[in-house]
Amino acid sequence: MIRPSAAVSVTLLVIAVGMGSVACGVPVASGASRSAEPVTVYVANRNSDTVTVIRGEARTATSVKVGRWPCAIAITPNGTTAFVVGGDPGTVTAIRTATSTASKPVHIGLVAGPVAITPDGRTAYTGDGNTVVPFQAATGAAGKPIKVAEIPGAIAVTPDGTTAYVVSDGYLSGTVTPISTADNRPGKPITVGHRPVAIAITPDGKTAYVANADSGTVTPISTATNRPGKPIKVGRGPDAIAITADGKTAYVANNYSGTVTPIQTATNTTEKPIKVGRGPAAIAITP
Repeated sequence: MIRPSAAVSVTLLVIAVGMGSVACGVPVASGASRSAEPVTVYVANRNSDTVTVIRGEARTATSVKVGRWPCAIAITPNGTTAFVVGGDPGTVTAIRTATSTASKPVHIGLVAGPVAITPDGRTAYTGDGNTVVPFQAATGAAGKPIKVAEIPGAIAVTPDGTTAYVVSDGYLSGTVTPISTADNRPGKPITVGHRPVAIAITPDGKTAYVANADSGTVTPISTATNRPGKPIKVGRGPDAIAITADGKTAYVANNYSGTVTPIQTATNTTEKPIKVGRGPAAIAITP
C-alpha cells in the first residue's frame, strides 16, 4: 500500500488504453499553468482539422482552422500562445490565445511528433522524422531542424529551461539526446533501454527518468553529467511516467502488466506494483 507523506497527498489519474493508440503515437502535451476562472479550453479535433476554443463561464465556443489531423497541443506558461501539432503531414500551427487567430501551418515533415515548451515560454520543440524543430513563441517561426538519433517519441525540458531531452522512440538506437536550448546544439546521445517511449524530470531538475517499453525498465539519467544510472526493473511494457510535486516518487504505468510501479527517487528502488486496468498508457498526478 502506498502511504504518501503527511505533507503531500497524491492522487493518480491512469488512462488505460492499448499501447500506441494515443493520437499521433504520442501523449497530448500539458497545457498552461493553473489560473483563476474564467478559463479557456483548447480542443484538438482530429477529423475536422480544427481546434475548438471554449471560453469562460459562458462556455462560448469558437472554431479555429489548423493543420491536418491535429493531435497535440501545448500552451506557453504565460498563456499567450497555443502550439498545435498536426500529424498528417507534420505541421505546427501557432494560435494567439488573446484573439484565437492562427498562423499559417508550418510544414515540418511527414508525421509530427511530441511537443514541449521551455519554462520561460520562448521556445517550443516538436519532433519529425529524425529531427527536432524549435519554434519561437513570439513569432511562430521555425528554426533549423536539430538532428537526433531516431524518431522522437517524447520530449521533456528541465525546470531551469537549459536542456531539452529527446527520447528516440525506435528499435535501433535506444537513446536520449540532450539539446542545449541556448544554442539548440545536440549533445552526445545517452544510451538507455530498448525502445524508450516516455520521460519525466524531477522538479529539482537533477534526474530524468526514461521508460523503456521493450526492456521493462526505467533508466535514471543525471542531468549534471548526462550519464545513465542502473536500469530500474518495473513491469512489462512501461509506457508512461509521472513524478510527484515533491520529487520523491515516480509512478510508472506498465502497459502489458496492467500495473503501476512506484519508484522512490532517493534510492531508485521500487515498491509493490499497483494493479490497475488493462493496458495503462498514460498517467498524471495532481499538483
